[in-house]
Amino acid sequence: MSSSTTPSTTAPAPVDASGRSGLGTRLALIALALMWPTQLLSLAGMLGGSAQASVAQHFHTTEIGWFILVNALVATVITPFVVKFADFYGKRNVMIVITVLGLVGDIVAALATSYGMLLVGRGIAGFYGPIAALAYASVRELFPPRHVGAASGMIGSGIAFVALGGPFLTGRLLDSYGFRGVLWALAAATAIGLLLLLTVVPKTPQRVARTKVNWLGGALLGGGAAALTYGIGKGGEWGWTDTDTLGFIVGGILAVLLYVVTDTRSAHPLFHLGMMSRRSVWTVMLAASLVAATVYGTGVIAQLLVLFPKIPQVSEGLGMSATHFAVIGIPSSVLILLVGFGTGVVLRKVDARIPLGLGALLAAVGFLLQRQWHYTDTHLMLLGTVSALAMGMIVSSAPVLIIEAVTPEEQATANGLQTMIQGVLTTVITQLVYVVLAQDSRIVQGTRFYLDAGYKNGMLLAAGLAVLGVLAVLLIPRLRPARDVEAGSAVTTA
Repeated sequence: MSSSTTPSTTAPAPVDASGRSGLGTRLALIALALMWPTQLLSLAGMLGGSAQASVAQHFHTTEIGWFILVNALVATVITPFVVKFADFYGKRNVMIVITVLGLVGDIVAALATSYGMLLVGRGIAGFYGPIAALAYASVRELFPPRHVGAASGMIGSGIAFVALGGPFLTGRLLDSYGFRGVLWALAAATAIGLLLLLTVVPKTPQRVARTKVNWLGGALLGGGAAALTYGIGKGGEWGWTDTDTLGFIVGGILAVLLYVVTDTRSAHPLFHLGMMSRRSVWTVMLAASLVAATVYGTGVIAQLLVLFPKIPQVSEGLGMSATHFAVIGIPSSVLILLVGFGTGVVLRKVDARIPLGLGALLAAVGFLLQRQWHYTDTHLMLLGTVSALAMGMIVSSAPVLIIEAVTPEEQATANGLQTMIQGVLTTVITQLVYVVLAQDSRIVQGTRFYLDAGYKNGMLLAAGLAVLGVLAVLLIPRLRPARDVEAGSAVTTA
């Protein structure tokens, strides 16, 4: 929110009555309760990505990319509105509403009898997407200033548990119950998240006066992102110079630019974009979003490679079971856990730009190595450790950089804006990956299978995007350390 808005309801952040430097039992429980719905997004991405091969073969579709993309697009479109309503009605209340919608979507998808119905369910489930932005923003209201950084790091480091247990859960569900088992598991996990929000997370007291909403700007933003993604997806099929392809891509870009113009001039903007004029903010937004979008958006390469069958001259996947893939991924999962928590600890003393940049660089190296060696269990186990190091550093450092780049009053807006930017970039990158893979593929009985050349080119694309992420990190100026931000907040609160 901008500094010009006047909160209609305010309350001091809760304090740890014990007076100890640790979070304390009550605050730790709140952090864990916020971690669950936040990291469920990561688990959903892992489960959904792994289920793609099974879904494609069951419904005989060549458009399996939309199984992931429709969910991401809806999340991107509604994020600015969700953040705005969270300012009006409270973050916890809005988190409960979007979790209920996410649960409805999960159930519709699990019951789907056609691919179209499945996509409708996945789209409704996309309403759950902005939960992470609201959870991180809630930390400012629910934790004493000195614990804000620790709580944010704890919530972000929960990705390590997803990385450790998620593959085994995925393997058991897919191998025993197929893709429907995955979809029902997502519904159950969302229901647990809803229960935690209702019973453990206290009300978030901060409000701003209710105003009009820039619906036109939101429509331009959402429609532009959808048009851009669709145009990129069809570019390989229609031709990149085709009038329809260019119309969707150029039209999408123009719509997003028009959103910026309308929101900047609106008396009631979705986001107060003025903060983006500061180098410290726009560089952090760009770097954090691009690096995260690269590692998440290109994850489908490994999932398709491992789980698609090996059929001579048709499909050059490895044909592994999901459980086997989980077993060989144990070293990487453990490493993500250790690096994630370790990075969170050292960030109180180390410039957060260092682990983010190093993580992006390691991701680029990992993709290049995997491009050459991705055929055996040994290849996947050894090179997976490089990607694990990168992931652990990235997920722990990105949230801290955002805290350092903005004021406490801008935190909710910044988290929502970063989530939106990352969502758009992740969607576009994922679509680019499918386009590259499709250039070396075969369609048999309505299902698209991929050849080794496609996987290699996808990994090369991923490495190039990771290098761009490194360059983006180099643009970030030196920021005020999170410990100083917390100290300054404490003084202001006192």
